[in-house]
Amino acid sequence: MTSQERKTPERSGFDLSKVAKTVELLSRGNHISVGDTPNDIVCETRLYRLLHYRSLVKGVSSTPILVVYALVNRSYVLDLQPNKSWIRHLLMQGFDVYLLDWKSPTRLDKYVSFDDYVNSYIDDCVEIVQNNNSSDKITLHGYCMGSSMSAMYTSLHQEKIKNLVTIAPVIDTSKDTTVIANISKQMDIDKLVSYIGYLPPEKLYECYAILKPFKQGVNKYYNLVENIDNESFVQNFLRIEKWLYDTPPIAGETIKQWINDIYKKNLLVKNQFRLGTAIVNLKKINVPLLNIVAEEDHLVSPECSVPLNEVVSSEDKRLIRFHTGHVGLIASSYSQNNVLPKVGQWIKSRST
Repeated sequence: MTSQERKTPERSGFDLSKVAKTVELLSRGNHISVGDTPNDIVCETRLYRLLHYRSLVKGVSSTPILVVYALVNRSYVLDLQPNKSWIRHLLMQGFDVYLLDWKSPTRLDKYVSFDDYVNSYIDDCVEIVQNNNSSDKITLHGYCMGSSMSAMYTSLHQEKIKNLVTIAPVIDTSKDTTVIANISKQMDIDKLVSYIGYLPPEKLYECYAILKPFKQGVNKYYNLVENIDNESFVQNFLRIEKWLYDTPPIAGETIKQWINDIYKKNLLVKNQFRLGTAIVNLKKINVPLLNIVAEEDHLVSPECSVPLNEVVSSEDKRLIRFHTGHVGLIASSYSQNNVLPKVGQWIKSRST
C-alpha cells in the first residue's frame, strides 16, 4: 500500500468534524418544510388538488393565474422556501395565483391519458378559477411538461385564455439532445407499462442518476460536507434533495403518449398529437405568448422549447433566454432577481 493510498480523510482535505455532522444530518432523514406559502384547497379529486394562494399585497390583478405543474416530481419546487419561491414572488407582484397540484396515480389509472389531464382536469380547474374570479379569461402558466399541457389546452380552448406563459416546454423533440430525450427515444415503454401499468418512480431515479453522475453523486455530497456549517446552504440542499427524490408514478397511457407520440414521433410540433377525438394544432394559438428557456437546461434542451414561438400564430409573442439551468429558472436567487421580475412585468402589462 502506498502512502497515497493510506491517506486519511483529514489528510485528504476533509475536516472529520464536518464529515460527522454531515453523516448525522443525513441519518436523521429528510424532514424539512416546503410549500409553506398560505393557501386554500379549492377543489380536490383523486388525481389533483387545486390550490388558491392567499394574497400578500393589496390591489390584486383582475386576471388570475393558473399554474400547471408537470406530472414529474412535486409542485412544491415552485414554493421551495420563502426567499426562493416562484409562487410567493408572483403574489408579491400583485397576482391572484392558483396551482394545479397533481396527485399520484395508481395501477387503477393505467388508462388515464393526456386527454383526461388536459380536456378534463385542466379544463375543470380553468372553469373553477373563472367562476371564483368572475373572469372570462385567465393567464395559463405551465412549467416543463406542464407547459406542454398548457400549450395543448390553449390550442383547444383558446376562448378561455388571455395569456400563455411557458417555462421550458417540450415542443420539438427532434432538437432535444439531453440524456432524458435520448433515453426516451430508445425506451420500450409499451412493454414496461404492460407489465406494471405505470412508470414507477425508480425508473425516473435511474434517469436522474445518469444525467450528471459526478455532480449528482460524489460532488454534491462533497459540497455539503464543505458547507455543513452554512445553514442557508444546508437548508437549500435538503429542500432540493427532498424534491429530487419525491417523484410520483406516471399513469400508463399518459407516459406511453409522452414517450411514443411526443418523443419518438414528435407529433406535437407537427400538429398531429391527438387528445381523444381532437388534434392539437399549435398554429391555432394566437393569444399573447411568453416562452422562457434556460440556456444550461440539462432536462429539456432550449432548442426543443424555442420552436413554440415559431409555430404559434400569436402576433404578441416573446422568447426570453436565461443563463441558468432547469431548476435554476424557478427556484434560485438568480430566478428571484432576474427571471421573475421580467415575467411579472410581461404578465402585468397584459392583465388589465
